[in-house]
Amino acid sequence: MLYKIFAAALAAAFTLLLLPGCKDQAKPSETAEVIYHVCQRSFYDSNGDFNGDLNGLREKLDYLQDLGVTSILLLPLYESVYHHNYFASDFKKIDPEFGTTDDYLALVKDIHSRGMKLYMDMETQYVTQEHIWYKDSYNNPKSKYSNYILYDDSAQTKPSTIVFELNSLKGYDGVEHKITTVNLKNKDVLEYNYELFKYFADPNNDGNFDDGVDGFRLDHAMDTLDLKPRLTGLFKAFWSPLLTRLKQVNPKLNFVAEQADWSSLGIDYLTKANVDRVFNFRLAFAIREFDRDKIMAMADSSFSATPAGKQQVVFIENHDMPRFAQVVKKNAGKEKVGAALNILIGGVPSIYYGQEIGMVNGDKPDNVYGPTDANGIPLREAFEWYSGETGKGMSVWYKDTGPWWTDRNMKPNDGISYEEQKGNKNSLWNFYKTVIALRKNNQAIGLGQYQTLPNSNKQVVSFLRYTHQQAVMVLVNLSATAQKAEVYLSASKVPVNRLGSLMSNKSASAKDRRVTIELPGYGVEVFDVK
Repeated sequence: MLYKIFAAALAAAFTLLLLPGCKDQAKPSETAEVIYHVCQRSFYDSNGDFNGDLNGLREKLDYLQDLGVTSILLLPLYESVYHHNYFASDFKKIDPEFGTTDDYLALVKDIHSRGMKLYMDMETQYVTQEHIWYKDSYNNPKSKYSNYILYDDSAQTKPSTIVFELNSLKGYDGVEHKITTVNLKNKDVLEYNYELFKYFADPNNDGNFDDGVDGFRLDHAMDTLDLKPRLTGLFKAFWSPLLTRLKQVNPKLNFVAEQADWSSLGIDYLTKANVDRVFNFRLAFAIREFDRDKIMAMADSSFSATPAGKQQVVFIENHDMPRFAQVVKKNAGKEKVGAALNILIGGVPSIYYGQEIGMVNGDKPDNVYGPTDANGIPLREAFEWYSGETGKGMSVWYKDTGPWWTDRNMKPNDGISYEEQKGNKNSLWNFYKTVIALRKNNQAIGLGQYQTLPNSNKQVVSFLRYTHQQAVMVLVNLSATAQKAEVYLSASKVPVNRLGSLMSNKSASAKDRRVTIELPGYGVEVFDVK
């Protein structure tokens, strides 16, 4: 998490009989999963204190299911002095501003009763000065927690720095708190993490997981944490042993790692750390650049490199990156192109809350508020439920606390709200609903493999999604003007004869192993392949 706070500032074959050895990327039991990545503090407030909370999220499960979401990924729930809840003061305690343990358990059971999944974000690599490990061991070499965190001196008065050599971070409230690094090489820390994760996977320890999370996001996971010589080889020493034991508790648990190096494919996490999924940052950045060759190359390389049984999480924005609508300057056509690629291109798509209505984050520099967590507030503003900026459940927890409120991006009657978009069939929200439904209703999109299909036009992305039961061809126009593309099918892994659109009344036929398609500006077509 901290890496990202400052990084910006620092600048399934169509037929298995015909294709022996080619395996579908998805498991037979899987559904067409769509993740909703939510900053719960900013989503929906149930009790009038302006903090989004667990009961508020529970109230909006109907909304998420209407959109087509199947899984929810939370930011950390544990107690922290920071608004994003990274850097814990107590890993075992749910932040009281989110609710109680009973509220949490009720949410989990409701999610599961709807056939949905819940993932929890965890970052146990750092603690603040309020954490018992820090408080008890500081200046106390005899503490039983002396080896739980890293010290740079024998007197234990110099807690080791975290990423970027920082030893503290100021909150948006102006209060600075010390932060230090946890000693992940300590076997007691490994055991603590096992018991912590295990609790959230099976809270009452009865082997029935209806009250437990379905997986975890591992924030800022590294083999050598922050390049510290004392914390090398963590895939072997910490992550793989931890995840292996947890999967013995519940073999269905899914672990997704956020690779600290955003330029990496993260394949080593999948092969060495026993992680199930990684975030596809390279594809995300390629989509944000609207570069046809990069998009197709990044998709092809990442999906082909992903080991069988593992997956890429595909996204175009998250809680640490400028929002997609901001990057494309609120261009409605580009927003829909991003949506189409996010949902249709492959892997497991993740939507960041508010992305579906085109929320923005403003044009100020990422470090405009100095070395403080306030810089993240524009990326985590209240979800805009109403055409005005007020109404029941608005989670404006940062109201009247500083310039991040005065300069907020939320504006009344600007078209960026659920209320304004729900009834508009041409809105971004309804487009997301349409492409998510395509994913749900077509096995090739929901569960299939990816194959790049070359074409003649530098403005058109073209690819195949296929399983042994179905294949579809997707074409996306990255430009504002109409484009014609000749798609070359000589290397296609499925026979292509006739194409019928799943989005319009268009149809086409292949001739001489090629097909010509014309798309309107920022047009998206999904063809059923016959």
